[in-house]
Amino acid sequence: MSRMKIDTRRVAAGLPLLLLPLAAACSSTPEEAPATSTATVFEGARVIIGDGSDPIENATFVVDGDSFVAVGATGEVEAPEGAATVDLSGRTVIPALIDTHVHFSTEREALIEDLQRKAYYGVGAAMSLGRDVGEDVYQVRAETIPGVPRYRHAGRGITTPEPGRTDIPYWVETEEEARAAVRELAELEVDIVKIWVDDRGGQFEKMSPALYTAIIDEAHQHGLRVTAHIFALEDAKGLLRAGIDAFAHGVRDQDVDDEFVELVRERPDVVLVPNLGGRGVAEDLGWLSGTIPPDDLEALQANFVDRPEAQESFGIQARNLARLNDEGMRVAFGTDGNAGWSPHLEMADMVASGMTPHEVIVAATGTSAEFMELDDAGTVEAGKSADFVVLEANPLDDIANTRRIESVYLRGEAVDRAALSERWLGGGTQ
Repeated sequence: MSRMKIDTRRVAAGLPLLLLPLAAACSSTPEEAPATSTATVFEGARVIIGDGSDPIENATFVVDGDSFVAVGATGEVEAPEGAATVDLSGRTVIPALIDTHVHFSTEREALIEDLQRKAYYGVGAAMSLGRDVGEDVYQVRAETIPGVPRYRHAGRGITTPEPGRTDIPYWVETEEEARAAVRELAELEVDIVKIWVDDRGGQFEKMSPALYTAIIDEAHQHGLRVTAHIFALEDAKGLLRAGIDAFAHGVRDQDVDDEFVELVRERPDVVLVPNLGGRGVAEDLGWLSGTIPPDDLEALQANFVDRPEAQESFGIQARNLARLNDEGMRVAFGTDGNAGWSPHLEMADMVASGMTPHEVIVAATGTSAEFMELDDAGTVEAGKSADFVVLEANPLDDIANTRRIESVYLRGEAVDRAALSERWLGGGTQ
């Protein structure tokens, strides 16, 4: 078998793996030339598949074009004749992360920049929830851009009037206004409907059950799902009774009770995206030095100090996540905002809440792909898009190891992280 060896460090710097030529044969007849292949064989890594099954401790997987074509234990996967090889011994491979709750920019250049920052930190798909207006958000969604994650969005979300906050969402006060907003979103073929059910600490009138029930009903008639920003337990109960499909945050005002758990059991397909909001503890952000200029990083670091009030709020959310995860509720993954690096903080927060590192990785990959209805993403398996992250250390030992990224591949091609870092450190900020 003729296969070329590639130094993975050079690959991570951006060499086009899938276009590497095989040396020409000495024979003058094509029939006698050695077989060539466009495939690349990755050998020796621990592979965390993303579906909850046991990792493959010494794996071989084959990428051809933009897809995985074979995945298995080393010795059980036949490498194509003439394929290039990449030695990943000592590394861990996970599926590219999927962030189901962000708020991206809406103008093309800034939106692509947001997506590139996500790619740098290992995200292969992201969904923006509810402040997505203008032609660019629809055009970028329809494109496949090299080095850029897949992008989905909710268009304009729906809320009751919130003077002084953003006026991008639909402001609705009657059931007919609510249904009309959903019909307009359906015409635009958004990926999900986002609603806000929150009085923002008593500042505004909260969306009533009559309104959100009308929205959910109209959305379901048009084949759309609804995800809800919530804060209070009683609103979460009402939304479950009304047929909500997902929560864009967990309950944050108090610990969930037995009644809520029973409602969840009655709705096993409902998805929880915790968006924990941070533990309020001091943390070293030195690992961000590759994408944030020193002065900006210093300013950001100043915010990561112990904050008792945040710790108390986190405690409520953490207990709720732990209980609902133990009860079998479907947990997906989202970060809010648009910081590229935030998935790694969120994963650490989810582990601090009581989930295992493996459970968190599955939430952030396979489960989130299902939630975003991406049938070809979220796991490292044959037939799926070759979106994966090569880590220097095992995140099952320490979830912070997801930050130790050696390389990121989207659709089978290495993201040029070195070029992105150089550009951002030359004056860009995050």
